[in-house]
Amino acid sequence: MPNDHLTRKTVSDFPPEVLELFDRYVHGGISRRSFLEKAGKYALAGATATGYLAALSPNFALAQQVAEDDVRIKTSFEEFPSPNGYGKLRGYLAKPAKASIQKRPTVLVVHENRGLNPHIEDITRRLALANFIAFAPDALFPLGGYPGDEDKARELFPKLDQSKTKEDFLAAADVLKKLPDGNGRVGVVGFCYGGGIANFLATRISDLGAAVPFYGAQPTAEDAAKIKSPLLLHYAGQDERINAGWPAYETALKAAHVKYEAYIYPDVQHGFNNDTTPRFDETAAKLAWDRTIAFFEKNLRT
Repeated sequence: MPNDHLTRKTVSDFPPEVLELFDRYVHGGISRRSFLEKAGKYALAGATATGYLAALSPNFALAQQVAEDDVRIKTSFEEFPSPNGYGKLRGYLAKPAKASIQKRPTVLVVHENRGLNPHIEDITRRLALANFIAFAPDALFPLGGYPGDEDKARELFPKLDQSKTKEDFLAAADVLKKLPDGNGRVGVVGFCYGGGIANFLATRISDLGAAVPFYGAQPTAEDAAKIKSPLLLHYAGQDERINAGWPAYETALKAAHVKYEAYIYPDVQHGFNNDTTPRFDETAAKLAWDRTIAFFEKNLRT
């Protein structure tokens, strides 16, 4: 993997209590100050709470797999109308550079609760290399866009009107469906917050080709009954917060006869696919990504 010569820490370098505190901090459960105060109690020899926070935060240079100027793909930032949302949406579009007689399937990429950061852009380029047209909207666009700082992005996110934001993602899916060089088949993959949006879109878009939520919040049983698209669900074994909603969701999916595959990857943390942080697990991430690409191939190339 590119840049592996840089130092990569793993979850084994941190006390479990610190990992749990970090998860709460990332998702708005506690403040930065509270994290530092509480994490300091578990600092090992030579470690500090500030050091823990820095080490657990994303290092985008550590994990870039596809360069921004990779000649095999074409990328651009595009804007589209979203009349039922914030009026206009903006996102990162990536597609194979090589022309194709056959129209390509499309994938909507939904970020975590920090907006369109470099990691999500890289994920979008990876999909383009896999011969998909991929588009990653920035939910923070109405507030000025991803600010280039994860903490600032996290602070901005609660200021969004989620009803409008969800409509922006629905509009983005409709844009992909109508792309001239797309085949009309749309899939969605999302991570954390984006996993929840992937589940949401499956409840709202009757002809969605495929939905792949990574450790995403689940819809209600009533909404789950509306799902028509096939689902591929990825969960982390060490993710009590998200996994608590899985049994009820599975019951609802079975009752509604929804086609789904679900995998719980043992002994890994929430965010295990994000290779910019120590919570990344290479084995689980590769398996989940291979399954994701195969799932899209099966369901979108028709």
